[in-house]
Amino acid sequence: MKIAVLDDYLGYSDRYADWGDLGGDVTVFHAPIPAAELSATLAPYDVLCVMRERTPLPADLIAALPNLRLIVTTGMRNLSIDMEVARARGITVCGTASRAAATAQLAMTLILVASRNLVGNLNSLARGGWQVDAGRDLEGLTLGLIGLGRLGADVAALARPFGVKMVAWSQNLTDARAAEVGVARAESLEALLAMADVASIHLVLSERTTGLIGAAELAQMKPDASLVNTSRAPIIDRDALLAALREGRLANAAIDVFDEEPLPADSAWRDADLIAAGKLIATPHVGYGALATYERMYRETAECVRAFAAGAPLRVIG
Repeated sequence: MKIAVLDDYLGYSDRYADWGDLGGDVTVFHAPIPAAELSATLAPYDVLCVMRERTPLPADLIAALPNLRLIVTTGMRNLSIDMEVARARGITVCGTASRAAATAQLAMTLILVASRNLVGNLNSLARGGWQVDAGRDLEGLTLGLIGLGRLGADVAALARPFGVKMVAWSQNLTDARAAEVGVARAESLEALLAMADVASIHLVLSERTTGLIGAAELAQMKPDASLVNTSRAPIIDRDALLAALREGRLANAAIDVFDEEPLPADSAWRDADLIAAGKLIATPHVGYGALATYERMYRETAECVRAFAAGAPLRVIG
């Protein structure tokens, strides 16, 4: 059984995955496979182990892989796999556990970094300078949580000791859920953005949330406010956000997710002036990528493959 591990950028499957007797048939791809080469490269493999949101497996690619019998994804939900086609082909899809703590903690870190203008000060020091504009501590500020599911609630719990006032909004947020988490509920997204000193996004990507925050929504924000996104890139209109930062209509933005990953060298997100000034804080999609997360995901990926080989699949999705 030939096994491919895709997009293991840091080589952590070598450290954490126990393939047992199957180890001799495992190929680890550390770099992304160019889209034009995917079908030819992956055609020999019976098993694909994918990192969620890296290489997608749409219908046309699955159809081009005649030997494919098992897909193992990190997490128990991967919208980039065409599950209907996989089921029709008789391909088993399994998943691993995931951890919310790492993403919530990164979001809280970025909230603090953006609020205190740490990147602007770090960059000034690196260039031989000293202090630049001071940031703000969180006490007394308003944190707007766009989405109050598991991750939004975890961020609320982390933020509470800092003395922030918290307000939340999503299309389906109820007064009961807001009260359960201990935050106020905003009547609209526009109302949340208008009152937030920091707005942090914690929504699932869908038709309703794609492009949710564009030029009109950004115009509602205070000019000294910060926007944090550790959720999904298409929720924000990239060009509208970069324009707001360049024109001084927003203090800064901290972004961990991008439309194209890894980020191309010529991406608009790599605006050197915005980054040097601390107006754009860009991290390379490390929200979930703590060591404990990789350890669990790759350990359970290998468990799924071994169980499938033994005829008893684990954590089957769908």
